[in-house]
Amino acid sequence: MTTAPLVLLPGMLCDAGLWDDVRDGLGGSTVDVELSAPSIEGMAKQVVAAVDGPFALAGLSLGAIVGFEVLRLAPERVTGFCAMSTNAGAPRPHQLDQWAALARLTAEGGFADAVEAILPTMFATPDPPAEHARRFLAMARRVGPDTFRAQLAAQATRTDAHESLRAVRVPSQVLSGGADALCPESFHTAIASAIPGADLRTLPGAGHLLPIERPGDVAGLLADWLRTVPRRKESHA
Repeated sequence: MTTAPLVLLPGMLCDAGLWDDVRDGLGGSTVDVELSAPSIEGMAKQVVAAVDGPFALAGLSLGAIVGFEVLRLAPERVTGFCAMSTNAGAPRPHQLDQWAALARLTAEGGFADAVEAILPTMFATPDPPAEHARRFLAMARRVGPDTFRAQLAAQATRTDAHESLRAVRVPSQVLSGGADALCPESFHTAIASAIPGADLRTLPGAGHLLPIERPGDVAGLLADWLRTVPRRKESHA
């Protein structure tokens, strides 16, 4: 028997570096997928194409939203699901306006200004520790303006996922930060209520980017969840 790989999906303006302080504590193989398609469905198809066979999936923010769509498109491929720092609702009008403004600013050469405007919402306080800010800004630079604009376009294609989540039948965990300015605990309560048997955990005082702010807690919770995920038979074909 072997454990299915864990696919790790980052949030908007984040890359595989989001999970650097968490990965070693997970005790198995991981796969990182860059989310660069201009729609949530397109991103979900990127995920499904990136791995052969079944996989567990953990996503943060945009990554979890893509995970909702993966569960809808290919539920037979997913052995376990973890959503953190996210929202299963459809976009609200003010969000659509904000994303459009950020896309225009980026298209006009203001990518760095757009990233700086987003930074205060990423952590528990608007003025995060210098190392946390440095890591987020470095990830954003690696993601770059073109992928950022695609991610903004994808966010606008979101639909409400709560009803589809009622069909999930794999071990599921929902993680939130008690001081997340973007995705409050109530969002996660709604997600956990929709997924049968989901385990809901909140990290008090933590903001949006949990794997950077609270890596030890996140690694421990993910490891506990992974122990509940079914194993698969090893292929000898």
